[in-house]
Amino acid sequence: MKNTIAIVGRPNVGKSTLFNRLVGQRKAIMDNESGVTRDRHYGYGEWTGKYYTVIDTGGYVHNSEDIFEGEINKQVKLAIEEADVVLFMVDVDSGLHHLDEEFANVLRRYQGKKPMYMVANKADTNARAHAAGEFYALGIGDGEIFPISSQSGSGTGDLLDAVVSHFEEEGVEEPDAGVPKIAIVGRPNVGKSSFVNLLLGTERSIVTDIAGTTRDSIQARYNAFGQEFILVDTAGLRRKTKVHEDIEFYSVLRSIRALEESDVCIVMLDATRGIEAQDMNIIGLADKNRKGIVILVNKWDLIEDKETNTAKEFEEKIREKIAPISYPPIIFVSVLNKQRVHKAIETAVKVYESKRRKIPTSELNEVMLKEIEKYPPPIQKGKLVRIKYVTQLPTHNPVFAFFCNLPQYVKESYTRYLENRLREHFDFTGVPIGIVFRKK
Repeated sequence: MKNTIAIVGRPNVGKSTLFNRLVGQRKAIMDNESGVTRDRHYGYGEWTGKYYTVIDTGGYVHNSEDIFEGEINKQVKLAIEEADVVLFMVDVDSGLHHLDEEFANVLRRYQGKKPMYMVANKADTNARAHAAGEFYALGIGDGEIFPISSQSGSGTGDLLDAVVSHFEEEGVEEPDAGVPKIAIVGRPNVGKSSFVNLLLGTERSIVTDIAGTTRDSIQARYNAFGQEFILVDTAGLRRKTKVHEDIEFYSVLRSIRALEESDVCIVMLDATRGIEAQDMNIIGLADKNRKGIVILVNKWDLIEDKETNTAKEFEEKIREKIAPISYPPIIFVSVLNKQRVHKAIETAVKVYESKRRKIPTSELNEVMLKEIEKYPPPIQKGKLVRIKYVTQLPTHNPVFAFFCNLPQYVKESYTRYLENRLREHFDFTGVPIGIVFRKK
């Protein structure tokens, strides 16, 4: 990625607030509890005609016992290496902190290799801006400190002027436009981040065996089967009754938004727990939002004494519970043992392609009118429904309009019959189909 800015610093200095200001939307989760941002995640912005990518990172803590802190530190270092310009953020309000000094030691390794700017946040008065002088002692950057208030935006214009001066090219506006988005959704701790990390071959998301590690939605580009797409790893969706912390509440909202903005949802289940009410809610939510759906049963390696028909029985139970939603393919995988993982992505790509497929009107009529002739709509109240022709509407998802004399007399059971015939002939596996009847 070109024109990349990384925002780094100790916990709770306002990195996510600045991130949101630079990308122009409330994308990162903000809370005054330290360590809210655990993974690094990305947004896009523009200043004086130059487009850039911003990386928000978790707060760096040196030699912490906390399992997450060690992982966050690794993510911060990866972000610094990835960036063209580094913003080292400190907090004027709390003053020079020993963690700032430790972080400065880490940054010195990169000093001279890439531009670095010291950003003194919460400098929203003249007195506070003058107090920023104490951070000169850290010796990071070219000797200039940018006092800003990420909350109000004061000082960020001067900072961006300096940052974009290093960008020769204009960058790309919304580089993700037109690229298919595949969201990995599911309950906490089913293996979503491990799945994404395995595909990417890098530790893009922090993975531990503690539920709820991913708090934000993390996006990553991926290329396979001749197709570039975006993987979105989301925080685990819990039932509302189990959402206690504010942060977790916002994580659930972020997951729902990621689902809504995606083209295809890979819904991950845990084979050791089977399909639970929350899994059915997630599948229902994806269906309601007219998303392509692939169901992934992870941890299949942990199912002992597999008989020949175990997978078949498991699949039947899932289909029984998610009825009447019948279209998602079900794939059994083991992320740990790297079994059938690429099959899952290959299927998601096929679902995306099917979602965008347009069937020529002549072909539709040739196939479907024969099926209608074989089994015409049942007579209702002595009325005979005659379907004259069918066409696909110009919508994002496949929607078919059947033109007939009495659309109000077509029953739901007949609509299902038509949907099944469309699926049989045109392979819309994993894709929701819409059917409407219009007067002709």
